[in-house]
Amino acid sequence: MSTDYQRAREELGRRLRELRVEGPLGRLTGTQLAQRLGWQQSKVSKLENGRQTPTDGDLRAWADATGQPAVVGELRARLKGFESQIRSWRRQLAAGHRPVQETWNTLVSDSQTLHVWENSLICGLLQTADYARHIFESHAELQKSPRDTEEAVRVRMKRQEWLYRPGKQLNLLMWEGALYSRACPLEVLAAQLDRLLGVVGMDTVNLGVVPLDAALRLSPGNPFWILDDRLVIAEDWHAELWLDDAETIALYRRVWGTFAEAAVYGSDAQQVIARVRRSIKV
Repeated sequence: MSTDYQRAREELGRRLRELRVEGPLGRLTGTQLAQRLGWQQSKVSKLENGRQTPTDGDLRAWADATGQPAVVGELRARLKGFESQIRSWRRQLAAGHRPVQETWNTLVSDSQTLHVWENSLICGLLQTADYARHIFESHAELQKSPRDTEEAVRVRMKRQEWLYRPGKQLNLLMWEGALYSRACPLEVLAAQLDRLLGVVGMDTVNLGVVPLDAALRLSPGNPFWILDDRLVIAEDWHAELWLDDAETIALYRRVWGTFAEAAVYGSDAQQVIARVRRSIKV
């Protein structure tokens, strides 16, 4: 968990403790507050010590129980401020993959230029429906989330209309290893690579492939998206990181630029993809 995120959670915990001990109803012990709320006392302790992230409902209940309902807006703002940085998959996928994909559709639709680094899978904007279907199924199994695969696939396919709109630009860098990733049956992967070969040269797609034998000045790290130099979204197993401060965005642009120096483009990129495609016997 990031230092900034944890610090913000601890600050919110200190504010909650302040409300408990300095409220107009008089000082409450942690046990007394827990009894009023119908919670375990350990939950009060975890929230105040920054060891658990409160929900919106938790904040409202806390404000009401301490006789200070007017502070709900402030508490929500604090929560939004640091939750926007780390969006756990557990919370995001509580209703399945479709809502997450719809959020992404809005983000991409509002963007003119994307800079993307993918080192493990084919970029969602270029996935076939069958490939996407296997990705959603495997992640739903991992996260133990509701399975709404077909709805999620339809939403992701809808997002690809962005590629055919004037003025849009996808600057995509892929590590060659992502082309080999057996995240789906071989016949699905073969069709996916055929799809990739077909997008090389599209006006709205600048596709670069970093060969496995390329000299890298940085480790491949995690995949990430930069949207119009206003937002970076990086993905990890537990969460997405949404980062919007200028210094961090500039850092990710430097990382992207470093990988761009090692990539091949145009016909050279096609040759790399075609070589991987020929290795698949279906």
